[in-house]
Amino acid sequence: MKTAIIGIGGVGGYYGGKLALRYSASDEHDVFFVARGDHLERIRHNGLKLITPEETLTVLPSLATDDPRELGSLDLVVLCVKGYALDTASRSIADNLHVDSIVIPLLNGVDNAERLTALLPRGIILNGCVYISSHIVGPGVIEQVGGSGKLLFGPEDRPSAPFSNIESILKNAGINAVLSDTIAVDVWSKYLFVGPLGSITSMTGKSLGEIMENDRYRTMLEKMMREVETIAQAKDIPLPDTIVQQSLDITANFPYETKTSLQLDFEKGRQTEIETFTGYVVMTGRVLGIETPLHNEVYSALQQKIKTG
Repeated sequence: MKTAIIGIGGVGGYYGGKLALRYSASDEHDVFFVARGDHLERIRHNGLKLITPEETLTVLPSLATDDPRELGSLDLVVLCVKGYALDTASRSIADNLHVDSIVIPLLNGVDNAERLTALLPRGIILNGCVYISSHIVGPGVIEQVGGSGKLLFGPEDRPSAPFSNIESILKNAGINAVLSDTIAVDVWSKYLFVGPLGSITSMTGKSLGEIMENDRYRTMLEKMMREVETIAQAKDIPLPDTIVQQSLDITANFPYETKTSLQLDFEKGRQTEIETFTGYVVMTGRVLGIETPLHNEVYSALQQKIKTG
């Protein structure tokens, strides 16, 4: 089994690190990292340092590179790039895929499988999502600071049983992996939670605790979640009836000072996933004829924020 992790950031570094620790010295498995810059050079020379609440590890992939052409034919590709980089990343590995190659995107957003199906000429696209808080500390170093590490994946358009071997490979590497029969529901459930929350915290500059203690912003957050729920319903995604309240309850249990990843990208002047979150809801609402007034308002405010720096 030849496996490539594309993007060794917080997500790719954690799951890639687990896989490399378990399999990179195996005769049956190769684990490749695709990274870039100083991060790649440090991994090449010193390995990847992975810090978790339980342990600190240094792992060596079978190969680390910035050029997927060096990897040859791949059996499993795990995409861990940002939403705005998905098109470029998918094109970079298109020639590595054979008809039975499995591609799993672990990105924010709900349309990744759809986008990959249109972009890739070969391979089997599964969808996926993760529950983890991890980031690059510095070149060659990844730290998990929270989250269960749960990884859900599965097909949207076929039975899941044929992919049980992938679940076993992930679990044997110490990954909390679940092969899901309802991956679309899983992905949209996470999206309904993280999208509105990331959007409103980025607009206001306030932490999760500040949002939840402010009646205006808490109501705004709930209504934005309802807008996502309405779009999901129009797409025949059977979200639980209590999904909005569940999401609000989860938010209330986070530490008061918690900031979202989208918010941190805005604060640090990085490229953001505004189109993955806020923009997607605005665009899809227009296509489906569904009003999304709060997403429209926040999207305009965030666009202005980007323009003014």
